[in-house]
Amino acid sequence: MESKEDSEVHNCVMKLRENPQRHKEKVYIGCGAGFAGDRPLTALKLLQKVEELDYLVLECLAERTLSDCYQLMISGGVGYDSRISEWMSLLLPLAVERKTCIITNMGAMDPLGAQEKVLDIASRLGLNVCVAVAHEVALSKSGVSTYLGSAPIVQCLERYKPHVIITSRVADAALFLGPMVYELGWNWDDLYMLAQGSLAGHLLECGCQLTGGYFMHPGDKHRDMSFQNLLDLSLPFAEVGFDGRICVAKADGSGGFINFSTCAEQLLYEVGDPAAYVTPDVVIDFRDVSFQSLTRNRVLCTGVRPSDQHVPDKLLQLVPKDCGWKGWGEISYGGYGCVHRAKAAEFLVRSWMEEMLPGVNNHIFSYIIGLDSLKATNISDDTSLRRDSADVRLRMDGLFDLKEHALHFMKEFTALYTNGPAGGGGISTGHKREVVLQKELVKRECIFWKTGAKNAKIMDLVNQDGGLKEDTERLVIHESLLQLVRQNQACGAHSELPSPNIALAPAPCGQKIPLYDIAHSRAGDKGNDLNFSIIPHFPPDIERLKLIITPKWVKEVVSTLLDTTSFPDPDAIKKRNSWADEHVKVEIYEVEGIHSLNVVIRNILDGGVNCSRRIDRHGKTISDLILCQQVILPP
Repeated sequence: MESKEDSEVHNCVMKLRENPQRHKEKVYIGCGAGFAGDRPLTALKLLQKVEELDYLVLECLAERTLSDCYQLMISGGVGYDSRISEWMSLLLPLAVERKTCIITNMGAMDPLGAQEKVLDIASRLGLNVCVAVAHEVALSKSGVSTYLGSAPIVQCLERYKPHVIITSRVADAALFLGPMVYELGWNWDDLYMLAQGSLAGHLLECGCQLTGGYFMHPGDKHRDMSFQNLLDLSLPFAEVGFDGRICVAKADGSGGFINFSTCAEQLLYEVGDPAAYVTPDVVIDFRDVSFQSLTRNRVLCTGVRPSDQHVPDKLLQLVPKDCGWKGWGEISYGGYGCVHRAKAAEFLVRSWMEEMLPGVNNHIFSYIIGLDSLKATNISDDTSLRRDSADVRLRMDGLFDLKEHALHFMKEFTALYTNGPAGGGGISTGHKREVVLQKELVKRECIFWKTGAKNAKIMDLVNQDGGLKEDTERLVIHESLLQLVRQNQACGAHSELPSPNIALAPAPCGQKIPLYDIAHSRAGDKGNDLNFSIIPHFPPDIERLKLIITPKWVKEVVSTLLDTTSFPDPDAIKKRNSWADEHVKVEIYEVEGIHSLNVVIRNILDGGVNCSRRIDRHGKTISDLILCQQVILPP
């Protein structure tokens, strides 16, 4: 296997490119995956339908998956995304045929191990490919991972002309910006271009969230679509010109839709201050961004600019830290009085734990699935916990300092079978060590990276009997799936359907109406902080919404998320409110280009996705908690 490794180690101080060349007038970059659990077949369909794609980015790394990879690595497993075999086996043949370069952060904690795996897959597929790596060089703490910018990717493209680039933790938008910088001849002081390209990357990075996924909402006339239309979503791609002109698009003939509303939701997803969205390559100002539909499948993006800060002096680093042992249990109750029986079961488990381990109860959260597990109720409705249901499921979730405490919790919960209320069934329990990724800001000159590349060695695919070896079955699988995609495309398996065309009008005033009727929203998380957007269906309504969506109002709505039980007593509520007043902070930003609000809530996610005891660790359902609130708009 031919190896080409850059022996030089580089720091992250910005250094201008020497005589950058423009290779293309336009570059086409698609998103093949928006998270680790995305669908490889959807990426294959995008490759098949959009023949002009130059690059396909698989963005599969988040704080949760990075933590999981770290724990697997220290326990003797692989430190990269274990699904890389599945993705590459399916995508590589067509990508090589189309000369589409795949860029992915599936390398996670072990990009060199991922490189070897992809080389092995390519060899077995009979593909002569070059696989490059761009990764951080850790000089001290084990498991440390820093958000790198796009410079390592640009170097890979300049030096190796690879078919695949595998990275460690590279910022999501930078995965897309790298090929733009290389192909369009941009330099690191072309701040306007970097802002344009980073906007495109930010919009693309979550895959189908831009094209109707995580947007469809039955019963909401502004967001409704048929199940059939949702079935064949297209992953998005961008057309980026050397002058910075950006269009985001979906494949012709595909389901879903891409329009002002889907783009606006994704623009504010996981964003703090929209005037200063920080990436390693450039700090961006989103406040004047707007979107114009050119066709049913193409949207022009305008208005982005670099922030006054331009480029961050420090980079975000994630340091693994043990945060204890999770222990959890669930049990179902149905029929008459099921809520009260769930309440009794919670009381018993907490009492048994206190009997054996005094003081441990403050480590336990409990909630009732089917009643209040997501807290998505109108705060003015005090009847929600008094009503009965057909069935509910009690879940109790504890984060303990010691593994023995988590195991003891599981035993006490299981004891509900013979010691708890009548009719409880379907008990499940579990435990897991949790690692939180502690965030630090580190000077650029203290972070180092390097690149390298290897070429696959073609294996003999024919055995002694003249037949194909078993390993070549992947080729057969790929061809059968590709043929299915071609058949669906030829037959119009999922005909293109229009997006909702609703006459817009001001929301009524002087009467209680749910926010659902006025706006739509999407929530995102960053560590222990959450943001959600408020995007009015009728843009001028933003002026009236600004009078209602205040920090005080927001804090009151989300305060129930801090309850450790479904049945808090007055003392617990007082303690909760006192803690919220001291620790929970609300920031509200206006984003004039899309006539929207971006609301940021600090310290609301029970420590963040890697240690939260809530059923919705990311806080994604909080958008519906907000939208179900009843408000009275002024005239």
